[in-house]
Amino acid sequence: QVQLVESGGGLVQAGDSLRLSCAASGRAISFYAMAWFRQAPGKEREFVAATSGSGGSTSYTDSVKGRFTISRDNAKNTVYLQMNSLKPEDAAVYYCAAASMGLVTRRLTDFHSWGQGTQVTVSS
Repeated sequence: QVQLVESGGGLVQAGDSLRLSCAASGRAISFYAMAWFRQAPGKEREFVAATSGSGGSTSYTDSVKGRFTISRDNAKNTVYLQMNSLKPEDAAVYYCAAASMGLVTRRLTDFHSWGQGTQVTVSS
């Protein structure tokens, strides 16, 4: 089992940037697709971005394309989410997740390990 710990959340103004980090331990993540999901109050958890095990393939939900970038450093066992031009609707708890496969996926049921989440708040 992989343990995941997110960090980097906070309170920012609309238009600002944040960089989230997800540090993994217990197992190397280089074989696993990794993703970021988010959940706003009263809403279901939704997919944000994913990267394949090698990092060669990525996928984004439409609302963050061109603003968010997912990346990974397998040597550091860490995944990142660079978030630029933040909007109030991006506010949520952001979760890092590890899939049970190496190919990029956005299906929530493909992810077997989850972090505790980090809060992102965006003021208008």
